[in-house]
Amino acid sequence: MATRTQLNTIPLRKITDFKSKLSGGGTRSNLFEVELAFPASINVDSTTLDKSRFLVKAAALPASNVTPLDVAFRGRTLKVAGDRSFESWTITIINDTDFAIRSTFEKWTNYMNRLSDNTGETNPALYQADAFVYQLNRDGSILRAYHFYDTFPTAVSSINLSYESDAIQEFTVEMQVHWWEAIKGSSPASGGEDIN
Repeated sequence: MATRTQLNTIPLRKITDFKSKLSGGGTRSNLFEVELAFPASINVDSTTLDKSRFLVKAAALPASNVTPLDVAFRGRTLKVAGDRSFESWTITIINDTDFAIRSTFEKWTNYMNRLSDNTGETNPALYQADAFVYQLNRDGSILRAYHFYDTFPTAVSSINLSYESDAIQEFTVEMQVHWWEAIKGSSPASGGEDIN
């Protein structure tokens, strides 16, 4: 059996060593912005678009999976890289009293599949739109951006009503994503590289 050589011969086990590696202070989960876009046929006004940058209160950086393929060989299995798949992307939105964003998503889903008669737009180019997530630094600069291509909503969640609740309403939207790209941000603190 091969012996493993320690990568770092000087143990880094002090809190000061850890602190030196976390020089930027760590990326904060609450410093982000989502930029939604909607199909041109939905006719969304600029006020609603601007509002969505503030009222999307939760999102996620994208996930994707490369499925391994099993190739049998004389009683053994060789794993090789298969196709990539992209998980759906869910956002949580604060509902304002004008219902502007919720109404826009309801209009979008109705454009794809009408509530009354199960008809709708069949050309994907006419019902899909791009979206962006920006991970922000504490000074507001962009550390990293994710560009979601050809998104469209497949689920707009219910909003629970109750006499016993005084919370501001929220709802979630599940979006389908064809693919995404990661883009290095403009912040001096940003690292990594473009992935596309």
